[in-house]
Formats: sequence, C-alpha cells, structure tokens
Amino acid sequence: MAEETQKAATPEAQPSATTTEEVVVAEEKPAVIEKETPAPVPEPEPVAPEKPAVVEDAVAVVEGVVEEEKPKEETTGEVKITQSVSFKEETNVVGELPEAQKKALDDLKQLIQEALNKHEFTTPLPPPPPAKEEDKPAETEKVEAKEAEKTEAPSTSEEPKTEEEPKATEAEASTPPPPPPAVEEKVEVKEEKVEEKVEVKEEEKKAEPSAAAETVVVAATEVEKVAAVDEDGAKTVEAIEETIVSVSAPATEEAAPAAEPEAAPAEGEPKKEEVATPDVPPPPPEEVFIWGIPLLGDERSDVILLKFLRARDFKAKDAFTMIKNTVKWRKEFGIDALLEEDLGTELEKVVFTHGVDKEGHPVCYNAYGAFQDKELYQNCFADEEKRAKFLKWRIQFLEKSIRKLDFSPSGICTIVQVSDLKNSPGPAKTGLRQATNQALSLLQDNYPEFVAKNVFINVPWWYLTFSKMISPFLTQRTKSKFVFAGPSKSAETLFKYIAPEEVPVQYGGLSSDGEFTVADSVTDVTIKPTSKHTVEFPVSEACILAWELRVLGWDVSYEAEFMPSAEDGYTVIVSKTRKVTLTDEPVISDTFKIGEPGKVVLTIDNQTSKKKKLLYRSKTKPISE
Repeated sequence: MAEETQKAATPEAQPSATTTEEVVVAEEKPAVIEKETPAPVPEPEPVAPEKPAVVEDAVAVVEGVVEEEKPKEETTGEVKITQSVSFKEETNVVGELPEAQKKALDDLKQLIQEALNKHEFTTPLPPPPPAKEEDKPAETEKVEAKEAEKTEAPSTSEEPKTEEEPKATEAEASTPPPPPPAVEEKVEVKEEKVEEKVEVKEEEKKAEPSAAAETVVVAATEVEKVAAVDEDGAKTVEAIEETIVSVSAPATEEAAPAAEPEAAPAEGEPKKEEVATPDVPPPPPEEVFIWGIPLLGDERSDVILLKFLRARDFKAKDAFTMIKNTVKWRKEFGIDALLEEDLGTELEKVVFTHGVDKEGHPVCYNAYGAFQDKELYQNCFADEEKRAKFLKWRIQFLEKSIRKLDFSPSGICTIVQVSDLKNSPGPAKTGLRQATNQALSLLQDNYPEFVAKNVFINVPWWYLTFSKMISPFLTQRTKSKFVFAGPSKSAETLFKYIAPEEVPVQYGGLSSDGEFTVADSVTDVTIKPTSKHTVEFPVSEACILAWELRVLGWDVSYEAEFMPSAEDGYTVIVSKTRKVTLTDEPVISDTFKIGEPGKVVLTIDNQTSKKKKLLYRSKTKPISE
C-alpha cells in the first residue's frame, strides 16, 4: 500500500509541475494582452483608417514611380527650356499625359473623394480626439467589470475551503473496499486531466485570483495526501475524487455567472449602435468648388488638379494638402463675398488687363510707377489696415480675371504678367515691400500655375542686380517664365510675345480706344540709321483712307502725300515734312479723302545713328460714311 501511495503521489507531483508551468504561461499571456490593450484603444478607428492606409501605400508607390521617372522629365524639360526662347506650357489633356502623371492624378482624385465623403473640407478635423476620449470611458467600464469579477472570484474560491474539510473527514471515517489497481491508474489519469482543465480554465478566466485558488487546491490535496499515507492508498483516491468534484463544480458554476455579465454588455453595446445607425444615415458627399469649378466630376476639374500637382512635382499627398489649405484659406478670406464687394476704382490704372498675347493668354499689366503719387501711396500702404485693403483689392482683381479663363483641357487657363518698373518706388518703401511680400505669399500658396510668363519691363539697374542674386535660388521652371528688359528694349521685348496691336500705347503699341481695333493688324519695320523709309497705301477707287503710325523713340522726320495714278495728275501734300520728337504725340493718326485711283506715300527719315522701329497700319472706308 505504501508503494501505491507513492505511485499515486508521484503522478500528483507531475500535474503540480505541469500546473506550475501552465501558471507561468498564463501569467505571460495577460502580460501580452496588457501590451496589446493600447492598440485596440480606438476600436472603431482601425476600420475607418484602413482605406487611407491603403491609399497612402498606393501614393507612396506612385511617388516612387514619379521620383524615379522625374529625373528624365526634368532633364528633358531643362533641354527644352535652354533651347527655346520662352517657357512652353504642358498639356492639360489627360490622355496626353505621361503614365506617372496620370497615376498621380488618379491618386489625388481618390484622396479628394475620400475627403469629400468624410466632409473634411467643411468640418474641422478635431473629431478624432473626442472619439478617443469616448473610448476611454468604455475602457474604464470594462476595467471596472473585470475588477468586479475579480472581487467575486476570490469570494467564491474561498467556499471550497469549508467544503473540503468536512468531505476529507468523511472520507477518513468511511472505509470502502480498495478498488483494483488498474482502475486506480485510470482514475488518477482522469483526475489529473480534470485538475489540469479546471486549473487552466480558472487561470484563463481569473488572471491573478487564479493563483490563490490554486494554492487552496494544492493545500487541500497535500492534507489529503498525509491522511492517505497514514491509512491506505484507496482512501487517497476517494479523497482526491471528492476534492476534484468539489472544486470543479463551483468552478464551473462560478465561470458561468462570471461570463454572463461580460457577455451582456458586449451584446448590448452593438445592439445600441445598430439601433442608432439606421436613424442617422451617412450624409452624402459634400461638394467643394474652386473658381466656380467642382473639385471632381468635371473635365475642367482635371485642369485644376493638374495645376496643384505641377506645383508639388506631381506628389499626390502634397498636392492634396495644398488643395485642402487653399479651400480653407478661401473660406477664411471670404472669397465669395469679396467678389461682390466694392473696393473703389483708384487702383484701376495700377493693375489692369489689356489684350492677349500671341498664344491667346490674357495680359495683366502692373504699373508700379503709379505709386510715386504720394496720396495714392499713403492710401494703399500707410498702415496695416490700408495694406489689407490693397491686398483684398488685388485678390479680388485676380479672382475676377481667373473667372474669365477657359478651364477646358484645350483652353487657355493661364495669364501673362507684365510688370512695369518705370519710376517704381523701389525697395526703400517698406509699406509697398510688405504688401508685395504678402501678396506673393498668398499667390504662391493658393494660385498655383496661373502665370505662363512674367515680363519685367523698364527694369532699373538695381533690379537686374537683385534678380541675379536670387537667380540661384529659383528653379529652372520658374526662371524660364521670367523675362527682363531695360527701358530701351521694353517695347521690342513685348512684341516678341504680344502683337503690337494688342500692346497699349503707353508701352509702345498701337492699342487704344481710337478708330482702329485689334482686328486691324500692324506692320513693323526696322529703319536703318541715316536712311529713309517709305510706306505706300494703294487705292483703286474713291474712298476715305485712314492710317496711323508710330516710331519707337521717334526723333525722325515725317511727311505724307497723295500721288494719283493718272500721268497728268498732281501730287497732293497731305502732311508737310516735320520733325517728330519724344515730346510729341506717340502715335500719328491721319485720314485723307481720295476721289481717284492713286496711292498715299508716307516718308520717314531717320538721320540718327540708331536704328528705329516703325509700326503702321491702315484701312479704307466708303465716302458715304
């Protein structure tokens, strides 16, 4: 019998060893769970951010493609810029874009669509922090529920102590016949498995209190083992059976009620959400417009998005951030209300739009020399309030100009800027400098890729020096849009990009509110030094001939006469020879009524040592007019 008790004791020692090992594992599992608990804190968030995460990965891939192919595009662009006279605009037709740019455009559209679905353009972004705060009370409730279970668990685990002692005494008093050894081994194996299962379940359901329960079971079994050794091995088997039944029964009873309070709130919370969600359907995607064009859903939308992409080197995430900031700024600045605001007309001669260039771009002129007027300068830049008003007027003017552009894929959606620096106040005027810096900052951040070319005319020497200093800090793309011309070359420089009939008279052209229009083309001729040049207007019938001409820089002699086709006709002097200087009218306009076929001959005599640029045009009208 002593040997049997020793055999029975050795298997018990093995389960105890296994249980101790399992306890260690069970203690490690809660540690892992504690590490993972911070991650599930925002349980509803991982579902929503999954899509942006995928988008970010896709954008990262696209950016890698763009960055890999970008050096090729930059090298080709640099070659074109160095070889060409002026900057050439890229196409806005999506089908003609390189594959990398197409993919960047698609990624940007996806980002914008997700933002529209979430109303990120109209609603502030701080909603996520409140969501996390709401999750924290839920977590505290769960922690309180677990603590309540833990407090209940020790109280129930103490009950087996009182039950085990009487059962042990009853087992000692009764002397049942000893069972066969084979049955003992089977019973011991089953008992070991039951002990393991019970203890493992208690450890999983009760983290720390389970250790206390195990000590109770182990203590009880040790007491029973001592009693069994004194009498016989058969009693130990019965005692162990009784203790196992007594422990397993309350453990299962306790586990069931403990699981019910946990399941009840878990099942109740989703039901509340399911009931709440049908009552509040998700709002439809918002609609956001820039310059009267929706961000998505229109062929003109692609043209707008391409502007932001080009401003950010076709990086979709950066372009998306720029668009969001632009939309936010437009709301804060009140662009829609600004369009209807009356800001006066005193600056209409300072900044104005006049004509188009040879490619059809509207031309905007900025005459900084007007600020030499002290009264005008004080009204615009004397203090912060006046500078803010000037900035509003400048933004309003730009917004109205942009609304006139054609944002179709093949349309004209950029402008040409002509900045006249003649008599400009210069950098010494702090008010003008501050306002200019503010305007440039806003234009750069919120109006990307709207300037096809920026021509600076009547540039003083100090500005050329300044431009050379900042040139190394400008990109090749930006520098390719800049053109500088001194006072003597300003008009000729403008004529490279703008036809003379489109250039205002004050800048060397023939465009004015007179009899001629932009439909009447202008002919330009270079007169060599110390030479004469004649212009003939033949006429085949009776009519009224009108013409106008100008010589850049003048300082020449001018005369006009009519020569009839008939041999016996007499030459008629229309305009006597006279010296025309810079102080005279910049344009000579004249008319002559012709009653017979002949021609009008204009003679320009250049006796200076410099070549001169001659501009002229003519047209005929019926005499009845």
